[in-house]
Formats: sequence, C-alpha cells, structure tokens
Amino acid sequence: MSPSKERPRRVISIFLLAMLNVSIMASLRNLPLVAEFGLSALFYFFVVVLGFLIPCALISAELATGWPKSGGIYIWVREALGDKWGFFAIWMQWVHNVAWYPVILSFVAATLAYVISPALAQNKFFILCVILVGFWGMTFLNYRGIKTSGWFSAIGVIAGTILPGLLIIALGISWVVGGHPLQTPISWAAVIPTFGEIGNLVFLAGLFLAFSGLEVSAGYASYVKDPQKNYPRGIILAALITLVVFMFGSLAVAFVIPKEEISLVSGLMESFQIFFAKYNFVWFLPIMALLLVIGAIAEVNSWIIGPVQGLLATSIHGNLPPYFQKVSARGVPTNLLLFQAGIMSVTSLIFLYMPNVSSAFWILTALSAQSYLIMYILMFIAALYLRYSKPHVPRAYKVPFQGKGIWMLCLLGILSSLFAIAIGFVPPTQLNIGSPTAYVFLLVGGLVAMCGIPLWIHAKRKPHWFARK
Repeated sequence: MSPSKERPRRVISIFLLAMLNVSIMASLRNLPLVAEFGLSALFYFFVVVLGFLIPCALISAELATGWPKSGGIYIWVREALGDKWGFFAIWMQWVHNVAWYPVILSFVAATLAYVISPALAQNKFFILCVILVGFWGMTFLNYRGIKTSGWFSAIGVIAGTILPGLLIIALGISWVVGGHPLQTPISWAAVIPTFGEIGNLVFLAGLFLAFSGLEVSAGYASYVKDPQKNYPRGIILAALITLVVFMFGSLAVAFVIPKEEISLVSGLMESFQIFFAKYNFVWFLPIMALLLVIGAIAEVNSWIIGPVQGLLATSIHGNLPPYFQKVSARGVPTNLLLFQAGIMSVTSLIFLYMPNVSSAFWILTALSAQSYLIMYILMFIAALYLRYSKPHVPRAYKVPFQGKGIWMLCLLGILSSLFAIAIGFVPPTQLNIGSPTAYVFLLVGGLVAMCGIPLWIHAKRKPHWFARK
C-alpha cells in the first residue's frame, strides 16, 4: 500500500470538529450547577478552559495522531507506563460513568416528574425507581444487541439539547429586556467571585466534568485539514460555543430562581415552569419535559456500551477474567454489561442515604469527576514520557513550542486536575449534605474502591485470562 493511501483523508473542517466537541461537552443538565455561581461563572469558566480544557484537548490530539489505533487512553498509557497503568487508566475512564449514569438519569426522573406531578422531583424513591428501571431497561436492550440508531441520536441531540438550550437563552434575554426582577445581580463586580469560604468553590469540580471527554474526539485529529493549525482553532471554537450555551443558559436559570433554592436535579424544569407561566405557555411544559427526556436517554444509551467495549479490548492482554470476556453472537459483552448495571444500582442507593435529591446528585457528580480526573493525570504523564522516549513516532499534530509547550500544558493539566480532585472533598456550603464527615467518607471510600479494584484485578490475573484471537 502506498503512503498516500495510508494517510487518512483530511475531511473534517474547523466547524465540524467544533460540533463534535460541543456534542460531547454541552449538556443542559449542568445548567443549574453553573447557575449556583451566578455571573462569577464567567471567571470559573475561564479557569477551567485555560487550566484543563485546552491542555486536555491539545495533549490528547498529539497522542491520538501518534497512536491512532483503537484503544485510546489504554494504548497511550500502556505505551508509556506499561500494561498495569494502561488497564488502570481505561478502567477509570469506564468506572466514572458508573457514578455519572445515576446523575443524568436523576435528571430524567426529575424532568418526567413535571409531566406526572412536580412534587415527585424531590421524591427520593421515585428518582431511584426511574434510575434503576431506565438503566436496566437500556442495558437489556444493548444485551440483546439492539443499539440506538444514528438518526435517533441525532434527533435526540437536536430536540433534547440544542432547541431547549436556545429556548431558555431566548427566554432569559426576554426576561431581562422585559424588566422583570432578577434573582442574581448583573454587574462587573459580580464577575469576580468571593474566595472567603472554600465551600463556595466546590462546584468548580463539576465544571471539570462538564468539559471532560475530549480524549474521545481526539481520534478525529488525523482527519482534520491542516491539524497543526485547525485542531486548536476547532477546540477554541467549541469552547466558545459551549461557554455561550452554559453561560447564558445558566444565567437564565439564575435570573428566575434564588441561589439558595436552585435544585441541581430539577432546576432546569423549574426555570421553564416560571418562564412559561409568565408568558402563558404552561401547556408547553410537558412537551419540553418530553424533549429533554429524549435527549438525555439518547445520551445515556450511546454511552452504555462504548466504554464497556473499551474495557473488553484489554482482555487480549489478560486484564479481565474469562467470565467478563463473554460476548454474545452479536459481539455484545453481556456479562460486563450486567456487571456495570449491578455496580450502578448499588451506587444509586446513595439517593436514599443523602438528605435530599440535590445532595445525592452532587456527591455522585463529584465522585465521577474525581475518578475521571485521575485518568487525565495519567494521560498527561504518559504524554510527557512518550515525547522523550518515543520522539520519532510520527504525529500529525504536535503540541507547539517543542519541549516547553508540552511541559507547560501537562503541568497545567496535572495541577488543575489535582486541585479539582482535592476541592471535591470539601462539603459545599450551598447544599444540605448532612454530616460533613460522612460526606468525605463516602467520597474517599468510593474513590479508593474505584482505584483499588483494577489494581487488584491486574495483580491477580492468570495466564488463561489472555483472550484468544
């Protein structure tokens, strides 16, 4: 095969690359979380974009174009640090979803409540039932090989994310122009946050989770036209678009709901309810709820099997017991799917333990962010190591400014990730989380379990675990 045929076609423009990344980052369930910051969210967005988003995007692009074969983070870390840490990295990428699934499904439950009875949005048993029934239902659909089709996913994103996002931004602008009372101040002074109490900064960890996932889209870097210039431009454009959606959408929520009354789970629907009541569109509330549910379900179902397949790929190197290597005639890792659903079910029980739905929503968000950020720290370390240990591996995209550039971005990414992990352990002042000691214990225990299991599995692996080709 000639070299020209081996090179991927440069078919992705800056705009298409930006849209791919927006589809990964933008999720309306994050709007109430961002609304807690008010106008100071602008400052926090700047910190997260500069300290995490840009380093993550550019570093993962270099790794993806240097080691483009399937496996992603597993291959990158394995090449640099060995199979043990490669398996650990892919495990952390997968297991963070176990805490994330109940978060987004609780959003689905709270949204459905506005179709049935709004009071159910704060009913812990209703939330838990929807989480368990919804996830196990989608698990068995995937277990049987039934996957969400492309057109359904596309419709779900447009109907459940883009259109509601544009609508709530328009309603927020109309609210301000109409001179209605605002629940959050608009001034230059409000942009700079107060740092007097560290508990006010805790939700910053949630913003890191909102901007994560770019290592997935980094696989497209080889297909970008002139990647050295256009890839960072596409990332910047995606960050700006996501910033606009998050910023103006969250401000719309903050305009109509007092900060101390914002529910992290049902805040979006509460905002729509207030807007629709003011403009005499209450009849549209159930329709909006249905659109948001469709978008969230499409998002969840698209994630259920993908990370599991990535974990299964490590079995060729003996990292999973034979039981978890079982696949159906359609190639579906059935036992891994059941294992995932089982762990998710146990994790979801935290909704019964915490004082309210919002506190359970947050602690799972924090746990998901912390576990994911551990993976990113390994990615940054791997990038540094590979730049010096394997400098001759061709990369279509390379972090600029040679050694200084990659050192600056990797250190910035590592320090930002460590800060977000640490601050996640601080109980938020905005929520009733019950006992602060119990809160920290749950996070520490969950994180230790997430990190300890893959290391234990790798230490106990046997020769017969190696999958046959």
